[in-house]
Amino acid sequence: MRSERRPQTGDGIDAGLIQVAIDEHRRDVLPRLERWWRYYRNPVEVGTDRAGPSLTQAQEEGLPERLVRGSIGGTHGEIVIENDIGWRVHTMVDFMFGKPVPILSTAQDADLRGEIERALDRMWENSGGIALLQDAALLAHVYGHVDLVLRVDAGRMTRAGHSSQRALLAADAMRVEIVEPTRGVPVLSERDYRTLDAYIVRYTQELNATEQAGLLERLNPLRRDDAPRRLRREVVEVLTPWRRVVREDGKKTLDESLAWSGGQVPVAHIQNIAQPFRYEGLGEVEPLAPLQDELNTRLCDRASRVTMQSFRMYLAKGIEGFEKTPVGPGQVWSTENTQASVEAFGGDASCPSEERHIDELREAFDKVSGVPPLASGVVRAKIGNLSSANALRITLMGLLSKNARKRVTYGRGIARICELALGAMDHFGVLDIPPGERGVKLAWPDPLPTDLREQVLAAQAKSNLGVSSERVLAELGYAPNDPGVI
Repeated sequence: MRSERRPQTGDGIDAGLIQVAIDEHRRDVLPRLERWWRYYRNPVEVGTDRAGPSLTQAQEEGLPERLVRGSIGGTHGEIVIENDIGWRVHTMVDFMFGKPVPILSTAQDADLRGEIERALDRMWENSGGIALLQDAALLAHVYGHVDLVLRVDAGRMTRAGHSSQRALLAADAMRVEIVEPTRGVPVLSERDYRTLDAYIVRYTQELNATEQAGLLERLNPLRRDDAPRRLRREVVEVLTPWRRVVREDGKKTLDESLAWSGGQVPVAHIQNIAQPFRYEGLGEVEPLAPLQDELNTRLCDRASRVTMQSFRMYLAKGIEGFEKTPVGPGQVWSTENTQASVEAFGGDASCPSEERHIDELREAFDKVSGVPPLASGVVRAKIGNLSSANALRITLMGLLSKNARKRVTYGRGIARICELALGAMDHFGVLDIPPGERGVKLAWPDPLPTDLREQVLAAQAKSNLGVSSERVLAELGYAPNDPGVI
């Protein structure tokens, strides 16, 4: 996200606007984001009821009251939760960043291109490598978007410019940090929603120190003890195109220049799926939540039905003491009453409409998410003949096309951080990298397993087209150079 180039003093943004933006984020945005995280994660909370300790899952909040608060007669229904959202999100992340991603420089000079690629690769791996990209993708899939912030140690960058290993030392002075939407508050331009005037990072920091409860707190009848408590502090960081200001509990603790950013907020915004005219992207959890509620409801109803019908029951007439007689193999009841009878009923009966409805819900999950069970390794008889890679691709066409669409937004965010990093290296005199030489491209790997014979044939074709042997061998895994961000 590019910011307007204009000189600013201090943190460059009104303090009142900062508080308003934080309050609006806490009131309007945070509850919705937390709800989507609970639906994805489905954490279990331990509580107590009349029977003792109880376990409550987060997705139970979407069940009807007749199941969670008791049905007719005061009895609770069977609670069955099957988190279809979680495994589908994990599968999407695996297809996005399941393999190393090489970052290639587009600089014209071969020597400069090599130094840039080595420096960027080291910066990303120092920041977490492929695990960082997987974490960012997971957050973006759940929330709809995620932000990456470039951190630069100006002192180390200055010293790196005087070393023979200046590019690698400069890479060690830079870090890429993930800011999840629950902490990041964008301040957008009045004229362009794609432009950041400032970016606020707000969070509560837990300290490795304790404090004793005060006198008034110890006298509070609601407080059961005066045990020490962990200290916490509120941290608010404001990033503008020219400065970075940090306040802890309202007191300014850091004010540094961001001249190396070239008049741009050093933040790369990544939308999971682009949403027109909106800063926020489209996530994967929100459209699946209603289907998840309906599926959980039907599974609970089926469990209750199976419980009631799975036990065979008997209606005895005219047999004295029948209720005291155990029912089991070889058991004989006798009576002189010629009108006596024993009728059996119950047992699990077939319910085709119920099974059809549940199957249709699962198919709706497949269509909305684009992730069929086959993508997670669940093979069903109806998928057809998968003897070739093309058949497998056709079966996973929805997921692969959606994955290709996401590569545009994720790749743009990664390239944005790389351009900021190269601009910082140029600013501190580490490398002479003109703006036109700071472009990068990502060599996305094929998410599907490939046949070795097909890989060799493709490598031969690339070699005939003039692709360098080093690049061809690297794609095959035989070159000594780094395969990418790992």
